[in-house]
This record gives sequence, C-alpha cells and structure tokens, in this order.
Amino acid sequence: MYLPRELISKLYLHLQATRHPLSPPVLVLVALEPDALCACRILTRLFKHDYIPHKIQPVAGYADLERIGQELVSPMMETRGGAGGVVVCLGVGGMADLGSALGLEPEGEENTFGGVEVWVADSHRPWNLSNVFGGFPLEPETEDATTFSARTPRGVKAGQIEHNYKPGKGGIIVMDDGDIEEHLVKEKGAYLALLDMPEIEDDGEDLGGSSDEESEVGELPSSAVPRAGQKRKSWDFEDDSDEDDDDRPRQKRRSNSSTPIPDSPRRPAQRGLISLRDDGPVFSSDPADPPTAAQPIKGPSARTLRRRLLRLRRENETILRDYYRLGTAYSEPISSMMYSLASELGREDNDLLWLTIVGVSSMELYGRSSAGIAAPVRTGEARPASGWLGMRGARIRQLLRDEVRRLNPPEIGRGAVPENSGIIPTTARSPDDTSIRLSPEPKFLLIRHWSLYDSMLHSPYLFSRLKTWSETGLKRLHKLLAKMGVSLVQCKQSYTHMDMTLKRELRSKLLKYASLYNLDELVPTIDTDGKDRGGAKDSWGFVRSWGWRATLSAQDVGVVIGALLEVGQNSPEASSSNNDGPSQDLMEMSTAMAPSEEWLPRFWAAYDALEDIESLKAGLPTAQFLHKAIFTTGTTILKKKQISHLRAFRMCVVKDSPDSQLFNHPGALTKLALWIGEALAEQEKDATGRLALGGRGTPLVVASLDEKRGVYVVVGTGGGGGPDTIFLDKEAQKKKVKEREEKARVREEARKVKERMREEKKAAKRREREQRRKQGGEDEEEDDDGSELDSEEDDEDSEDEDEDDGEDEEDETRERGYGLNRFGTAFQDVVTETNARVRIDSFEHCVVEVKKEDLSGFLESLSMKAVVG
Repeated sequence: MYLPRELISKLYLHLQATRHPLSPPVLVLVALEPDALCACRILTRLFKHDYIPHKIQPVAGYADLERIGQELVSPMMETRGGAGGVVVCLGVGGMADLGSALGLEPEGEENTFGGVEVWVADSHRPWNLSNVFGGFPLEPETEDATTFSARTPRGVKAGQIEHNYKPGKGGIIVMDDGDIEEHLVKEKGAYLALLDMPEIEDDGEDLGGSSDEESEVGELPSSAVPRAGQKRKSWDFEDDSDEDDDDRPRQKRRSNSSTPIPDSPRRPAQRGLISLRDDGPVFSSDPADPPTAAQPIKGPSARTLRRRLLRLRRENETILRDYYRLGTAYSEPISSMMYSLASELGREDNDLLWLTIVGVSSMELYGRSSAGIAAPVRTGEARPASGWLGMRGARIRQLLRDEVRRLNPPEIGRGAVPENSGIIPTTARSPDDTSIRLSPEPKFLLIRHWSLYDSMLHSPYLFSRLKTWSETGLKRLHKLLAKMGVSLVQCKQSYTHMDMTLKRELRSKLLKYASLYNLDELVPTIDTDGKDRGGAKDSWGFVRSWGWRATLSAQDVGVVIGALLEVGQNSPEASSSNNDGPSQDLMEMSTAMAPSEEWLPRFWAAYDALEDIESLKAGLPTAQFLHKAIFTTGTTILKKKQISHLRAFRMCVVKDSPDSQLFNHPGALTKLALWIGEALAEQEKDATGRLALGGRGTPLVVASLDEKRGVYVVVGTGGGGGPDTIFLDKEAQKKKVKEREEKARVREEARKVKERMREEKKAAKRREREQRRKQGGEDEEEDDDGSELDSEEDDEDSEDEDEDDGEDEEDETRERGYGLNRFGTAFQDVVTETNARVRIDSFEHCVVEVKKEDLSGFLESLSMKAVVG
C-alpha cells in the first residue's frame, strides 16, 4: 500500500491516539547513512514529544535485515504470541519485498502480517511494487468478495490508502513523495492485472502477433476472474506440462546474494478457467444449456483464450521487468519527508529544520542524484547538465531557504549582517545564538576548520577543475591565490585567524578570477544577493551557530557525520600527530570485528554527534584524515595512470596503499570513486571537447581489496545525465520546435514566392511562344524547358524536406531511464551468467563484494553489459 503525500500525518495521528505506556515500543530500522540518520533523529524527537516508546535498530544490509526480521519483527505478530505493533523503515528495504524479508508473509499461511504495520520511507528507486501495490492482509473470502481486488481492506483502492482507511490491522505502507501517483500509472495497471489473472503454465511457445483468431480484443470478461483463496489449477490441455518455477521466478528466488529478484507479483491461489461463452464464463461444473433451433455463433476456442491470456500476462510482466531494469535513482530525501510530517503536525522548529538541511546536504556529498550515484558532469553551458535531483532538488532547497527565513527572522535594529555582504560567517552573533543563517559558501571543504589552502586543495570541485593531483595543477592553484593577492603564508594558517580584510574580500576576488580557470560555480554570484523570492539566494549554503562553542555549515556537518560512519570516532591523531595513518586502536578493532559489527558502534557515534556539538567537533580530525586519504589515493591513481578503459566503463583498483583499509567501507569508496570520476570527466572534456555517451561521461568502477576477508569491495558510478538531462532536453526541444516552425513558415512563404515567379515565367514563355507562332516560327523545345524548370524547383523543395527529416532524427527524445545507473542490474546478470562468487548485500545496488580470485572474470563479464541507461 502507499500513503499519498497529502495524508502523510494520518498514520502518526492514529499511532499517537492509540499508544499508551504498556504498548509495545515502535521498532525503528535505520540504514547506516547520514540522510537516514537525520530522519531518525527527527522521528524520535516526535516520539519523545508524544511519549511514544520506541527502539532504534541500525541495519547494515539485506542479510542484517532478514536477521532482524527473524529475531525482532516476526515475534511481534499476533499469530506468534506477540501484540502486533509498528515497524518504521528509514532508508531500509524500499527495493526489497519486505513481507518476505521480515517474515510477515510466511508461505502456506492465510493470516499474514499478524497486526504488524510497517512504514517505509526510502529515497532509493525503483520501488519494490509488492510493497507499493500489495502488502496488506486480505479480508475473509465471502460469496460477494471472491477476487483479490474485492478482498482488499476497506479504505484501500488499487493500493492507495484513502481517507477512510483504518490503520492497525497490519501491512506494509510506503510513504509516497509524489513519484508513485505521477510516474507509476502503467506499472500499477500491470501489477493489478497480474494479481487477478488465473494461473496458467507458460511453456514459452511463440504466440505470434497477427493470426486471425487472435485479432480479437485481448481482454477477458470481468466475470471470468477466478476467486481468490482457492487452490490453483493449471489449464486443462493435453499439451500442458508441470509448472516450472524457473520459467517464472518469484520474489522468493534469490541470487547468491541476499538481494531479492523482483518479478511478477504474488497473488492468492486461483481457480482454473476451462471455457468461455458469448454470454459469460461457463465452468466445467455448470450444467450444459439445452440446444436451440438456431445455433449460436461459435465462441473462441479454449486454445485461443489460453494464447490470449498468455499474451496479456507476458505484456504485463514485461512492463514490470522493464521498470525494475530501468536502473537505480534517488528521489526526495527521507529527512525532508520526515520534516513534512513534523510540519503537518505543527512541530517544526530550528532543530528539526537543521537536521533536514544536513540530511539533504549529505545526499549531494555521496553523489546521490536522480541519475543514481553519479559524478557531476559539466557541459559547455554555465550551469551543469546534471545536478542533485534537478529541478526537484532546486525546489526543495528553495523551500528550506524559505523555512530558514521564517523560523529565523532578522533582528530589528541590527545593522547589515556579514553574510549579506559576502563574508562567510565563522562566529555566532551572541553567546546564546543558535540560529540558522544563509551563507555564500564557496565549494571548499571544511573551510572554517582548516586553512584556506588545505580547504581548497582537498575540495573535490577544485580537484577536478584545476587538476590539483598534478604539479601543473598545484602551480595553477598557487597562481590563482597569487592573483587574488593572498600569500601562501596567509592562506596556510587557520582560516578563522586570517586577516579580516582578506576574508571580507575573498568572495569578490574569487568571482573576479574564477572564470579565468573555468570555475564559474565556485562561489554564488552577486546577482543572488538580497533577493527573497523566486530563486532567492540560489546555491547559497546553510550555517548554524551553537553560541561561542562552534559555527558550522550544513556541508561541514554532513562531512563529519559521514566520516564517523565510515571511519569511526577514534581520532586518527591519537597516536599519530602528523596524520600518517589511523590509530592503532582503530586498526585492531577493524581486524577483530566483522564489517556489520564494526559499523554499528560508528552509527551510534554519528547519532550522538548530531545532537552533541562537542562530539561533532571531536569528529573534525577524523573527517580531515579521511579526505586527506581520498586526496592522496586519488592523486596516486591519476598520476600513475592506474585506470584501465574496458568496453563499457573505466576501472581502477585500490591496493598496496597505506590508506587502502579505509576504502573497505562502501561509503568511503564511493566518495573516492566520485572524486576520480569527476576528474576523468574533466580530462575527457578537455581532450575531446565533449563527453562520451551523449554527454554523460564514461562510467567508472573502483575496487578496493580487503585482505582480511579476501574480497574486493566494488562500486560502480555512472557518468551523470538522467532525468536532469531529460528536463534540459525537453526545454531545448521546445526551442527547436519553435525554430523549426519558424523555418517552415519562412520556407512556405519562399515557396509561394517561387510558385508565383514560376507562374510568371510560364506566362511570359506562353506569351513569347504565342508571339513566335504568329510570326510563323514555333519552338518545339519550350515544353521541355518548362518541365526542367518545374523539376529544379521540386529538387530544391525535396532538399529542404530532407534537411528537416535529418533534424527530426537528430532530436530524438530520450526514453525513460536514460542516464540511470544500471550497475545493480548488470551485477545481477553477471551473477546469473557466471560462477563468480559475489555478495550483493548493500542497500546501494551499485556496491558488491567479489571474491579475490573471481574479480577478473567478474569484470570481463561486466564489461559486456550496459551499465548506464
């Protein structure tokens, strides 16, 4: 089932009204990522306000999810002695069949879910359609309610929850951010049609496409739908054979990983269909009608009906299969969804708003866009062709800026604030200042907590544009600083202690010289200042103060929280003052623990840091250490040219490096891949003037060797593009259509002028011919000259038409799924086709683990796949 955006508070209000101190606690399952962490903080703040008991359970992957389902969720079912309850999944399982994964839909049992209600908020796409349009306990079968649709709970229509829905009976409820109602209309029809279709064996026969018997309308009468809950029968034909599960995989089928393979939806047991008559269905148990004097028109044969039903089922299954193979993408951050819930309840405040801003900002740090995990791509235009969630992301950021202004109004009587004049705020306005402010943040890293030089050196934006991994790039950086009038001595000291004049003039100098180095987006432009509506302060960042204790930007917090999740709270400076490597305690802990066990303490460290500013400040050295390692490793790979160009993607392996152990975590490896991918895209554009794959850039696969476990952690990042590019293409297409219409109008006017001139020439020749006839000399070749004139004009018109046809072919609209990251489906295909030992356990389907010995064969097979839409 799915909950429309306008009813987002319905479930929470029911929970608030029915909870009491003796109620079982709400189980909150949280993915190990900053956005889910912020959403968890927002939701638990609401729970504490309403005295709703709850329990937080971090989830590392699909195997961990199934274990939690067996140990914690299944015992909650009323059929197993539990009292029911609510399970909230934040960033967990949106792409998996949660009914099976959590053990709420045991095979062979009529009573499912047992009063356990699962709320799902996830930004990963594609959705598992079993959660969206199914996932509810069926009502008891009666004479009037025999079909699947008739047995859906009251208040649920075609999977959508309506106002009259009564929560509490159990089921899976997906929180819709608008994508389901807007984009899954075709998939909804296909899914619901498959649910009510009778079971029929598909032996793979060719159904053809244009035979006489199959030219009829391919729909069965509505009364032919079998009753739900009855034993399934296959079609009773002599050529039928036993049902083969391999021909039609179920959700229960798994690869050698813990990732489910979604396919046709499961449905209640069906009753077979024997024959149909013109006046309705006739089952084998119905008495035969007495013969009449006039024989009725013979109805379609059972074989025709079977082939017709098979065609319908194959068409619907193809729709679902194509949806699952579109590729992975990201929609609205779940922290934004939770803030919408708080807003509906009237609970929004600065603390919740700040958590939302941090969660939204973290999506950009991990390259999570509407094209999946992909490096940002720059085109020849001033704005990038791909950005975080495209226009939708821009609207979310604008709403957050409006919320900042609403909850943090300017103080009356205070003069001009520093940030409005282009200065980056580094201190609070007063000892008790906890406000959120907008700031013209440059694309530097941790600038308030580093020197200006280090902040610029470790910026992924400058890393790719200035090519700071090379000596030439470093000289280019030094030259930029020299032109700005900043000495190396000044820029290498702490930014907070820099000369105030330099800090005041930093933005204007960056704007003055950035265009010389192709750094147009380095800092927000002046034309964004002082505006409060419609794109106000676009690309400005968010800053919050905790009195005199600290002032951090949302990006800073996102970087620190991510580092705590990927490295841990043990400071690398504990045993090494020069940051040459991780502390001994950290290395010993990494050796002693399995990855999932190792990540759980990191989750709680990051969870505490979101609320405790001292813990957050203590994580700053860890963040600096991680990004120094990313810079060093990325520089080594690019300098030594350790990147191979395979058929479908580029490939590099991280090993024999002092920092290679850090990149055994998928999050850290993803950040490294984005740094390298963005640099390669810039190299490719500078070398050829354009990017491959229609401007998306070549995808990149990065692998890191985990010596302890003998596996490679592999992550695949796309080149960019996706729905963002499609939007820009649509705008460009509209412009081209107008230009084409203008050309057609001009050409039509020119054709009329030519036609008039042609008629005038013909009339002049007729007059000349008549005059010659009168004089007694007739020219027999005049008619030929007229026909040659007509053919020349026709050739010119046909050339214009051919030119237009060429433009039409060139302006093909890009299909749905264009530019999406398809590494997840490619990995599944390789697992199916080869004997490579692969483990797909991450909620990011572009991350896998491959046995050390099988990597070469795995990559060879992967290079033949389409990894970007």
